[in-house]
Amino acid sequence: MIKVSETAKQKVVALMTESGFNATKDYVRVGVKSGGCSGLSYELDFDKEVGETDKIFEDNAVRIIVDKKSFLYLVGTTLEYSGGLNGKGFVFNNPNAQRTCGCGESFSL
Repeated sequence: MIKVSETAKQKVVALMTESGFNATKDYVRVGVKSGGCSGLSYELDFDKEVGETDKIFEDNAVRIIVDKKSFLYLVGTTLEYSGGLNGKGFVFNNPNAQRTCGCGESFSL
């Protein structure tokens, strides 16, 4: 399961609407790819379609899809949003990450 904080939910809904997506019907696609300072980096996008091997979750009225491979790295993660002058934007609070880089955008297990 992937959780979504209240502040992340508000930002996701606003960005989806801005980008022409419907937050009640469409999805936030979360994933992991090779790269970044620590070896793996997070991906976040919007999608209207679910793939054959995608896992579907809903938390805090946000519909999330994750490909099967990425799910192994992201199980238990909470998507948060940090705004303001020193805010980082979307932050993945991943309990599986053994090490993260200084910017928090990549991790390793």
